[in-house]
Amino acid sequence: MISADFIRGYVDLLVLESLLDQPSYGYAISKRIEELSRGQYEMKETTLYSAVRRLEKTGAVTSFQGTHSQGRARTYYRLTEFGRRFYDEKCEEWRQTVALVGRFVRDPH
Repeated sequence: MISADFIRGYVDLLVLESLLDQPSYGYAISKRIEELSRGQYEMKETTLYSAVRRLEKTGAVTSFQGTHSQGRARTYYRLTEFGRRFYDEKCEEWRQTVALVGRFVRDPH
């Protein structure tokens, strides 16, 4: 498992990636993240919904009511054009972070 502390600064990137192709709802976003991480990272529900609320406030995602599931309408989230640009920025930031940290990682002896 990857430490949640290590991922903390990139939670938004993980959520945004999950919305690139189509709108989705909380549980499906969580499962997508778990699947892409191949079980190495599991996002807690509170972390996911905090990220979604933060992304909504910045205008990166919007929410809407979807179809009913077991009597309740699901809240879906959709990436905005700003959200797509923000995702691209976060990806570039990640690449720069990997390059920087890589300078400090030595091969084992």
